[in-house]
Amino acid sequence: MGLRLIAVELGLFLDTTDDIAQSEQLFELLSAFALNFDCPWIAYGPLASEQRVFKPARQDSAVMWNYPDEWQEHYSKMGYAKIDPLIKKGRRGVGAFRWSEVYTDENTTEDERRVLDEAATFGLRSGVTVPLHGPADSFRFMSFAQSSGCELQNRTITYLQIAALQFHLRLVKLGTPMVSEQVYGLSPKEIECIFWVSRGKSSWEIGTILGRSPNTVDFHLKNAMRKLGTTSRTVAAVKALKLRIIEP
Repeated sequence: MGLRLIAVELGLFLDTTDDIAQSEQLFELLSAFALNFDCPWIAYGPLASEQRVFKPARQDSAVMWNYPDEWQEHYSKMGYAKIDPLIKKGRRGVGAFRWSEVYTDENTTEDERRVLDEAATFGLRSGVTVPLHGPADSFRFMSFAQSSGCELQNRTITYLQIAALQFHLRLVKLGTPMVSEQVYGLSPKEIECIFWVSRGKSSWEIGTILGRSPNTVDFHLKNAMRKLGTTSRTVAAVKALKLRIIEP
C-alpha cells in the first residue's frame, strides 16, 4: 500500500474513532488499521511489572490484546511481566521503539532477551511498542507485532504511533466501564488466588503469601475456574487479565 493511501487510511481511522462509543469497536478499528502494515497482533494495557502486592483492576486499567492464546498463557505462566525488556524500555522512553532495538541494547540481559526469543517461537518475531505516559506517573503501552522479521519503516512507525495515541485518548475519554469481579461472581479471595497464579505462583506459594493452606487455595482456584468457564488455572488467569478483573 502506497504512503498516500496509508495516509488516507489514517485519516479515516482518526475520523471514525471520534464517533465510536465502544472500546471493543475501537480495538477492532485499530486492529484493521494495523493490518495495513502486516501487524496482525496488537496489545494495549498498563505495565505493572514492579507491582508486588495484589491489586484489583482500576477504572483506567483496561487490558486489550489479540496475541496468540498460547503465547498469552505461556507469558503468564512464566511470569514474564517481571523481566519483559519492553516494559523496562517503555517506562524509560517517550517515543515508539522497535523490539530489535531493545534486543540489541547492551543493557538488555540474557533473561530479558529470552522473552523476545520465545515470543518469536510463538509467531511474534518483530514489532514496535509505543509508550503512553500520562499524569500522576500513569503509564500505558501499545504494541504492534509482526510474524515476519522485517523492520517497519520510520514513517510507518509514525503512523502507528499516531493511531495508538488516538486509541488511547478515545478510550480514556470514553471512561469505558471495566468488567468487574461482581459480573462473574468472584470473591476477593478467588481474585487474590487468580492474581498470584498470573504471577506464576504455585498453590503452596500462594498459601504462604495469603496465610492459607494449599488446599484452601485450590478450593478458591477451582471456584474461580468454574466461574470463568475454564478447566485450567493458567487459562483462568489469562481470562481474568483480559476481562480486567486483575492487572498484569
